[in-house]
Amino acid sequence: MIVRSKIVLGLAITLALTGCAGQNAHDLLNRKAVTAPASDIAAKHEIFVATTRQQATKDPRQVFDGDRSLTTSYARVDVTVPKIHQVGAIERAKGSADSIPARQFTATDVVHYGNASQFAKAVGTDIAIRGDRALVFVHGFNNGFDDGVYRLTQIAHDTNYPGTPVLFSWASSGKTTGYIYDKDSSTAARDDLEATLRMLAKSRAKSIDIIAHSMGTWLTMEALRQLAITGDRDLNGKLGYVILASPDIDVDVFKKQMIRYGKPDKPFAILLSGDDRALKLSSFISGEKPRVGDYDNAADLANYGVTVVDLTRTKGGDRLNHAKFADNPILVQLLGNRLRTPAG
Repeated sequence: MIVRSKIVLGLAITLALTGCAGQNAHDLLNRKAVTAPASDIAAKHEIFVATTRQQATKDPRQVFDGDRSLTTSYARVDVTVPKIHQVGAIERAKGSADSIPARQFTATDVVHYGNASQFAKAVGTDIAIRGDRALVFVHGFNNGFDDGVYRLTQIAHDTNYPGTPVLFSWASSGKTTGYIYDKDSSTAARDDLEATLRMLAKSRAKSIDIIAHSMGTWLTMEALRQLAITGDRDLNGKLGYVILASPDIDVDVFKKQMIRYGKPDKPFAILLSGDDRALKLSSFISGEKPRVGDYDNAADLANYGVTVVDLTRTKGGDRLNHAKFADNPILVQLLGNRLRTPAG
């Protein structure tokens, strides 16, 4: 028991130092506009956002904070990626310092939409222009609004995704001590994610792909379960890839979710890793029940019609090994190869 306590304490300290996102400050916007020569910028990405966060009033630089809203807000964030960007990395300013576009990811503009109709029109137009596909990203535990925006920008950029990136940002507190708060926030956002997916399905999108990470996989599975209950689990045939990376879901709960959802008709992948230190702590918090993301019985999960990819032998970008799908250069490029081919 003493040995286990030391291990858990070590994991807790590591989690406190790095977290899922690794940022203490959650400022997205600069205090003042900072420009850079076009030759220093690799690309500009428009990230569409549906969020259950409150709009930030105490610190407008955050745009949306960690407080919950009972309604969904909509926005678009324009982000530039520097020419020096390395695949798998998110180059960003430290703390609350202003971003330097020539060196770091920089949010240059935010557009707010007054209602769902305005957002649907804007995102629908973008989908029609970019290739009739949408990629929905659902972030995980301990993520500020900025973390989700930058992670989706990095994924869209590094995979060269041929469609419209849409961030679903639920009200994570962005604090390492907020695990229970975050779990409740993700649960509270189930209907909002379901409504967002239905909205996209009514657009000209031919394929709606989903990547969810960590605790965001719980939210995603609940939304998919709700769709299945209503008889529209595949979004009228438009659901594409579903990729659950490092799922922070109790294994037994996941099995029940999949029983209700049924065996998938489209590619449905689980990315797990036996050395995921964040999920080991989550397992301890949850009464030492295994999480899907570090489960050691891939064949058991495969019985539910999912494809299980074991990333244990690959190297992660931080000490937690919790985001290998996006921060390992080889893995993110392999992900891009798959995403660029529409799900059959």
